[in-house]
Amino acid sequence: MLKSSNLDIFKISEESGGYISANSIVFNNIPINPNSKEILRESITGTPLIRLGKNSSNISPMDDTYFTNDSNGKKVMIIAGVHGNELPPQIAAIHLIHRLKNIKLNGEIYIIPFSAPKSTMNNSRWFDGADLNRIASKQGSITNNILNMAKKLNVDSIGDFHSTGPNSMPGKEAIFCTKDPSPESYDIAKYIAKAIDSEILFYPIAGQDFQGTIEDECNLIGIPAVTCEVFCQNGYADKKSYTRSLEQMLSYLSYFGIISDEF
Repeated sequence: MLKSSNLDIFKISEESGGYISANSIVFNNIPINPNSKEILRESITGTPLIRLGKNSSNISPMDDTYFTNDSNGKKVMIIAGVHGNELPPQIAAIHLIHRLKNIKLNGEIYIIPFSAPKSTMNNSRWFDGADLNRIASKQGSITNNILNMAKKLNVDSIGDFHSTGPNSMPGKEAIFCTKDPSPESYDIAKYIAKAIDSEILFYPIAGQDFQGTIEDECNLIGIPAVTCEVFCQNGYADKKSYTRSLEQMLSYLSYFGIISDEF
């Protein structure tokens, strides 16, 4: 574990490492400071998990003796980079960490800015030929490791952040959600959509239209989850697109009261 200020960095997977700095679009659009340098360094050897908030400590969530404090505040997980060429949310996640690292949070946030650093390095949707957002139920996959970590941490919700380009699905900014079996998924999406004037894409039952996605696999086991998409050409990002993704993340955190609406 690395520790800087109230920022803790852990590792989820050690098969996914890559040099994020080799992706010039990502590297040129993130704040370069000691925290981001540590995250980039850890990403070389695997998927980094950053912890912010109440329970920052010297205890690692990878430790079998780890437990989280169920005092005031919610615990949520923010994920970016499941598709390595969807760059705005990955950039936004680093900006989010930079904004939140020194403020008091009413809860605990786990952030995965680069789910598959190797894919981000190569600016590729795929990881070793696989779409990670179709195999979250496959034991041993990176996304399954993320899902298992979320269960171990007993998080209250997961927000999975993506971008979508022309002629892609959905091909527009939108918040994916379901109602069955996790009705709060819809409530979260409705809150974000209203807060930032976005569109909701509602699917009644999780797991029917999209199998193996992080969102659906979470909702199926009772962890309310949403997928937030911003519109941007794959393999590219600009300030408008990553700022929009950051707004989605902040609205998501505001729903749970971890930050104030005015933040």
